[in-house]
Amino acid sequence: MSERINTLVLGGGGREHALVHALSKSAIIGDLHCAPGNPGIEAIASVHKLDPCDAPRVVSFCAERRIGLVAIGPEAPLAAGVADALRAAGVRTFGPGKSGAMLESSKSFSKKFMKRHGIPTADFSVCTKIEECEAALAGRKPPFVIKADGLAAGKGVFLPDNMDDALAICGELLIDGRLGDAGRTLVIEDYLPGRELTVFAITDGKSFRLLSPSRDHKRVFDGDKGSNTGGMGAYAPVNIPEGLMEDVTEYVLRPTLEGLRSDGIEYRGVLYMGLMLADEGASLRISVVEYNVRFGDPETQVVLPLLRGDFGRVVNACADGDLSSCPDLGNSGSALCVVAASGGYPSDNYERGLPIHGLDAGVPDLADSFVYHSGTRRDERGCIVTSGGRVLTAVGVGDSFSEAHDRAYARMNSISFKDMHYRRDIGWSEE
Repeated sequence: MSERINTLVLGGGGREHALVHALSKSAIIGDLHCAPGNPGIEAIASVHKLDPCDAPRVVSFCAERRIGLVAIGPEAPLAAGVADALRAAGVRTFGPGKSGAMLESSKSFSKKFMKRHGIPTADFSVCTKIEECEAALAGRKPPFVIKADGLAAGKGVFLPDNMDDALAICGELLIDGRLGDAGRTLVIEDYLPGRELTVFAITDGKSFRLLSPSRDHKRVFDGDKGSNTGGMGAYAPVNIPEGLMEDVTEYVLRPTLEGLRSDGIEYRGVLYMGLMLADEGASLRISVVEYNVRFGDPETQVVLPLLRGDFGRVVNACADGDLSSCPDLGNSGSALCVVAASGGYPSDNYERGLPIHGLDAGVPDLADSFVYHSGTRRDERGCIVTSGGRVLTAVGVGDSFSEAHDRAYARMNSISFKDMHYRRDIGWSEE
């Protein structure tokens, strides 16, 4: 391929920063754009004030800028059908259409899909009334697992440890409308003990490429205590038993792709498999906790830096439906990331607009540690300030887990803003 491809990444968080960074190294990528982007992304791509969910505007922007490839980062544009609109306009797009996005945008659809196609997952009940919730909870033991059916920006999963709290949560969602339409239908399922694992597969619906297995830390405080968050840090690869990835492929990935094809759903992009591993005698039992239909955050920030190969070629081939023509991606080394959060996060009760100290705008300035922006913006003076709950991610890369760990925390320790907090035990299960 002699002519480089002008490329647009939709989204503006840490995941998109990592995507832009990886694509910027590709030999086939031409002008690189991101919408809406963030101050960190400005150093390596042109950023634009463009709503990623506004399909007609995204399509017209691609025509104006001669964009030949679009990579969609967040789930909301995928659920809104932006990928469908782009493909209809002849733009190669990395990300599933609206029907494929249902694997994430509707928990009840996802669970029924898994049951229909024999993919291992926890037993579940779908509820739209309090009486149905009471019956579903009565047949289960705490801790209870309650999930809002729709997209809830990482705030739709609840793990109450007693019946009173569980019923109160169901009432807040179904009756009080705590999460709006996203919580009008609930999935109540059995609790799965074990260790979580994230596996990304890049797929055109037929061929696939597996990336390094990773593990994130959802709880806000050290020791996996406190409320669930969007993710406070992650590391890759995870030390897993020999043959586990082959089992994931046989029992989860291949049946999922076959199920999508049999249901008439074309799928091009990333399939995120959130798994639970439980000891079962001499083997591990694999269960699917959830699908996502895009790269996860913050796992992307540790998985992409480990790739050895041209990420842009793989994304383009996948979007073109011809992934089999592209060589496999290698993975080497270790990476660990730590998320710096605003005081009060994961609630929405935190200050914004706080100056960030010790932060270089350019990314990356070192080969083995760098910073991805998530919740930052520029103030009226052009200075970078906080604008969200998860503000930035410090990443360390090395030949070993310990090198990656030390470099990530060294980078994090050089940064500060008022009421900043972060976990100091990311990767504790590997240490």
